[in-house]
Amino acid sequence: MFVVTADQRSSRGGRDRVPALIEQLRPWAEDHAEVIELPLERTVGDEVQILLSRAEAAVDLSIRLIAAEHWAVGIGAGTVEHPLGASARESSGEAFYLARTAVERAKSRTEPAPVVIEGTDDAAAASATAVLQLLASTIRRRSEGGQQAAELKLQGMTQTSIAAELEVTPQAVSKRLRAAMAEEELRVRPVIAQLLSGAAGEAAGGSADDAAGAPTAASR
Repeated sequence: MFVVTADQRSSRGGRDRVPALIEQLRPWAEDHAEVIELPLERTVGDEVQILLSRAEAAVDLSIRLIAAEHWAVGIGAGTVEHPLGASARESSGEAFYLARTAVERAKSRTEPAPVVIEGTDDAAAASATAVLQLLASTIRRRSEGGQQAAELKLQGMTQTSIAAELEVTPQAVSKRLRAAMAEEELRVRPVIAQLLSGAAGEAAGGSADDAAGAPTAASR
């Protein structure tokens, strides 16, 4: 299982971004309903948390949070206690504790990017963190136009379709995608997800919780 915890950066004196974030991620949550074990919610202060059953979704969500620039993100990869509570706040287990450690690390200025993974397998978690931080640094350096083009490419759109959507030439789209390293992101995402699964101690084809017979969102 994967707990993603995000804490608003520089929240003192700034506006509360939690309500807007939850609303912005509503379409994402609808698209990923089958892998959401406990929905995104405010846990304490300017912090949100969600429990996911698949590494790919945890990676995708963390990248979205990084792109928003206002969040420190921690991913806890491990087991959870069953039965789950009605919410993340009422649930516990290894993954929740690991996510807490991860987000505290992510808030530290010693990290090259504000995202950290902690897991059952320390070596796999460290490897996953290193690659995810590299991708995060790439995303944070993108221009607004580059990020828009990269997001559309990740949705499966062709360069011609992206050009029409952004009302620019295909040549401009090609230039933006190269500068944004969009193809590199597309290829590295599965690698990060595989490393994250390893950090959770997952066997091929499922999570440690699945192997133990724990119920999933689809079966509850």
